Amino acid sequence: MISPTLPAELKAALDGKLQGFSRTDAAQRSQKISTTYRAGGGSGTIKSDADALAYALARMPATYAAVAASLNALTEIVPDLAPETLLDVGAGPGTASWAAAEAFSSLQDFTLLDANATLSRLALDLARDSTRLADCRYLPGDAGANLAEVSPADLVVASYVIGELREGDRRKLAETMWAKARHALVVIEPGTPAGYARILALRQQLIAAGAYVAAPCPHEKPCPLAAPDWCHFSQRLPRSQAHRQIKGAEVPFEDERYIYVALTRTPPATRAARVLAPPEVGKAEITAKLCSEQGVELAKVPRRDKAAYASARRWRWGDADLSES
Repeated sequence: MISPTLPAELKAALDGKLQGFSRTDAAQRSQKISTTYRAGGGSGTIKSDADALAYALARMPATYAAVAASLNALTEIVPDLAPETLLDVGAGPGTASWAAAEAFSSLQDFTLLDANATLSRLALDLARDSTRLADCRYLPGDAGANLAEVSPADLVVASYVIGELREGDRRKLAETMWAKARHALVVIEPGTPAGYARILALRQQLIAAGAYVAAPCPHEKPCPLAAPDWCHFSQRLPRSQAHRQIKGAEVPFEDERYIYVALTRTPPATRAARVLAPPEVGKAEITAKLCSEQGVELAKVPRRDKAAYASARRWRWGDADLSES
């Protein structure tokens, strides 16, 4: 299991970029970019090196934390997965590649795809002195078009990218990503109802194409949740002083809400119920909302069952309950 915090090499590279960079200017640029994203826009508003750095300083920590948590969930269910090649689709500043490098020591070959040349320059600059990513390939230009031309990879990751596309383009990209994934595909989106809907559509499309769900779902059945409920998770991460200044925040941590799906070519040997919300710890019992192969259930673990209660006390939102597997 990897940490949700940025690796030391990446943090050092970002800190180096901060030298002489106005925090006030970074905060203003970051706010403008965030407003565009919330309005449904894409990375086209990131046009200069200063824009790219402001975006990375503001968003890389939270995006990294969400990708790290998603990859942790995959490796927990498929512990023998050892990919050697990676395709990072819509790579931006390279966040998902850094997380994948931490999650899989087996990775040797990294290919990053993104249409934004400014972000690609930053990604290569941040990776220049990395022991793992220094030789990564970054292909600027339309990710969908480039993806059709590149060789398949053991692992394909797409973080916070399908939301920038229209429905038809999302379906086409999903089909191509799955075709390029030899062993696994992981797609991460914001943990909003809209992000959940996009993940749900991609999940359904690729299950029909023969994919198996490794996480978060313990099955390939339709999602048992009904509106207004939706599946999403939360990852807490610490904020550095620079991060707080750029975000205009006072609290020393951030909670990133995200939703993901990890798909594999072969069915997982283990199926695990997933904790769908923060468990409620009472004096007599622990109550947790779980997604199981049978659907959504409310698990109640009495305090008198000491072993089960001790195990349930360690449950966190998003965890897999492997006790029954």
